[in-house]
Amino acid sequence: MSIKLVAVDMDGTLLNENNILSPRTIKVVKAAKKHGVKIVLCTGRPLTGVTPFLKTLGLTEASDYVITFNGALVQNTATGEILVRHTLSHNQYLELETLARQIGSHLHAEDDQFIYTANRNLSPYTVSESALVNMPIRFRHVDEIDPDKVFSKVMLIDEPAILAEAKMKIPAEFFKRYQFVQSEAYFLEVLNKNAGKGNGLRDLADALNIDQTEVMAIGDQGNDLSMLEYAGFPVAMENAIPELKKIAKVVTKSNREGQDGVAHAIETYAFTPNA
Repeated sequence: MSIKLVAVDMDGTLLNENNILSPRTIKVVKAAKKHGVKIVLCTGRPLTGVTPFLKTLGLTEASDYVITFNGALVQNTATGEILVRHTLSHNQYLELETLARQIGSHLHAEDDQFIYTANRNLSPYTVSESALVNMPIRFRHVDEIDPDKVFSKVMLIDEPAILAEAKMKIPAEFFKRYQFVQSEAYFLEVLNKNAGKGNGLRDLADALNIDQTEVMAIGDQGNDLSMLEYAGFPVAMENAIPELKKIAKVVTKSNREGQDGVAHAIETYAFTPNA
């Protein structure tokens, strides 16, 4: 088996429990790249929320790529150029905004620059998302949104119990027309039907002429499911949800400090240091 591309989720996977990169992880990622293995961060975050980590890992050259917004965009890390775009239209935003109010959930929408919300009483989860991904919040009434604007994703956000109840009220037809991914207990992300980490990873691998069997994917949450299903060598974190462990070929160590599950998986299955 030869691994040419490793797709790595960030939160709960690449980052440890303190949301930082461990020295070992940094060292192994840099070594893997030098060895010729392409490392691609695959995340629900926008490019602004990934850039500091890309710089630390040395993944900012013209040959480096990142999958953002849970597969809605595939971008070059050096230029920000978008290779693949699976976005939501203004009409789709309006439909999802109406749905959120009907089922009793907060909602915000993200393009590649800002987080937009029509909720005057800001959800604390919108505020925390803004801080996490380094994107400003824009309060806009629904009728103030530019009809030409497209969104990378829309997020239903609320306390886990409220969101779980709201999710049960979503009509079945919505699941046929949109892709829903549960990235956290308090985040239900809504994407273009053609988006998703798995589709983004497939599109990038095809563009780079890398065979599916040469792709490893490492993740821990529901929004990582599609990329593990696509990858020829799916890896679940020890701290992953049971659904991911069921489809993984192997379960690596956890993301906790000292465990460094991503580093362990890359060294064990992608390349052997000093070989």
